[in-house]
Amino acid sequence: MRLCSKVSCSRSAAATMTYVHADACVVIGPLSRRAEPGAHDLCADHAAKLTPPVGWQLIRIQGEQAPPERTHDDLLAIADAVREAAGRPGDGARTGEAAAPSTSTTERRSDGSMPGRKHGHLRIIGDS
Repeated sequence: MRLCSKVSCSRSAAATMTYVHADACVVIGPLSRRAEPGAHDLCADHAAKLTPPVGWQLIRIQGEQAPPERTHDDLLAIADAVREAAGRPGDGARTGEAAAPSTSTTERRSDGSMPGRKHGHLRIIGDS
């Protein structure tokens, strides 16, 4: 639980405030998922009473919008894109066909992996 950034306030944070200095703007919106540098968490009272500096604009973004629903087809499309990017044949779950084999000129290692720097399950592919 994050607390209000105001001095001597011990209430839980309900909103996040950020400054856009280039536009002389203060933005107050829903509490961010995690604490960010340059952002200030505020309780509901302080968020409601905040006034911007003279000459600055205040923008209030009300409430959280529900995230868009993911359909089964969306998830399959993401899985197909990941398989294609990884150079693995697809399982044909959506189209009933296996994906085309990789046309990369890079040879595979004996364990089936491709050379390159790896980060977990992701691979960095340099520009050619």
